[in-house]
Amino acid sequence: MSKWIRQFHRWVSIAFTLGVIVNTVVIFTSDGEPAYWIYLLALIPLFLLLFSGLYLFALPYVAKLRRVSG
Repeated sequence: MSKWIRQFHRWVSIAFTLGVIVNTVVIFTSDGEPAYWIYLLALIPLFLLLFSGLYLFALPYVAKLRRVSG
């Protein structure tokens, strides 16, 4: 499971980077205010990165607690 989440985290980070690049290009090239969904291109992967990153961050600590108590 951990291997799958690491791979997921890597791919979502690529999507986040592309979303930020698209967001920046659209903001600087548009004449008016860009559409609302343009901002979500980077925001949705960011939340996925938050959850998967917190999980990956906690893994060593949870494993250590299991070794100590078990």
